[in-house]
Amino acid sequence: MAYNMVSLLKMLIDRDGSDLHLSVDNPPIGRVHGRLQMFGEEPLTPEDTEMLMKSIASVDHQQELGEVGGADFGFAFEDVARFRVSIFKQKGYVGCVLRLLPKRIMSFEEIGLPDAIKDLLLMPRGILLVTGPTGCGKTTSLATMVDFINMNTDNHIITIEDPIEYFHEHKKCIITQREVGVDVPSFAEAIRRALRQDPDVILVGEMRDLDTIESAVTAAETGHLVFATLHTTGAVRTIDRLIDAFPTNQQEQIRTQLAGNLRAVISQALLPRKSGFGRVAALEVMITTPAIQNLIRENKSFRITSSIQTGHKYGMFLLDEHLAELVQKKLVTREDAMAKCQDPEQFIRYLAGSEVELAEV
Repeated sequence: MAYNMVSLLKMLIDRDGSDLHLSVDNPPIGRVHGRLQMFGEEPLTPEDTEMLMKSIASVDHQQELGEVGGADFGFAFEDVARFRVSIFKQKGYVGCVLRLLPKRIMSFEEIGLPDAIKDLLLMPRGILLVTGPTGCGKTTSLATMVDFINMNTDNHIITIEDPIEYFHEHKKCIITQREVGVDVPSFAEAIRRALRQDPDVILVGEMRDLDTIESAVTAAETGHLVFATLHTTGAVRTIDRLIDAFPTNQQEQIRTQLAGNLRAVISQALLPRKSGFGRVAALEVMITTPAIQNLIRENKSFRITSSIQTGHKYGMFLLDEHLAELVQKKLVTREDAMAKCQDPEQFIRYLAGSEVELAEV
């Protein structure tokens, strides 16, 4: 049978899926509610994947695929949805992964972000990091935060993305969205240029190298609110990763800069719902208190976990605490939560504690 990209995308949307995988010798496969499902029985041939790729990729992206072995871009599917696309070569053949982007920007309540974050979004300067593995909903959370600022302040927001995923309308804010590789050559260059464009808020799609990290920290120091993402899990690993990106002779300086400018780290993980329909976000929230600032400055990041444990009054909590709460509320299975937890022994203690509390109630 000949596969058609339009019918495959409609199938993904109708099944409320998140990703479509196209690779040679496999049928089209969709990720639906976190699980993989086959969207047909016939394996794709090399001609199939090339034809499907060409139906959505521009000539420039096809040329990039041929020259460097891959390309990333966003595209609109009729008036129905937007997709983020990665095309690549594997075993000499063309492969594609398409991520369905929610058309509607979700609210704080729908994602499960705590209200304590809203206060941070109204601060005049600093860095707020959203972290987690690929596909955990970082972009969705950032879009919600940008939308909150857009509705509640009169600022100039500049987003720097690769590619642009959510299109924001001007509400109370002016929003400038720049795409790396289309509007500007790199993240670091885009941040440097943004500082000359009267920004109040800068969103950096990904801090993937030292140059970008330095530029983002400088932007925060010069009086801007900066949002950025990192592929790390947990506040402690995030801070260590940022500091370790610098040469040894610069690490003391970046510790001081982070202590003064880091406002919060929000870590995310996505789990399938126990019902089998949809997914739920598990979060870790660290808000930079004076005590945590001192720990960063003094190179004692390993003690931040205990500060988060005792910082509930500030809106802080650990990922393992939230996972135990989701299991206790029967939103996710114990097995799925265990697979995402940071410290299995601590997670089991949290779970036992929450079950005792439930019994007492």
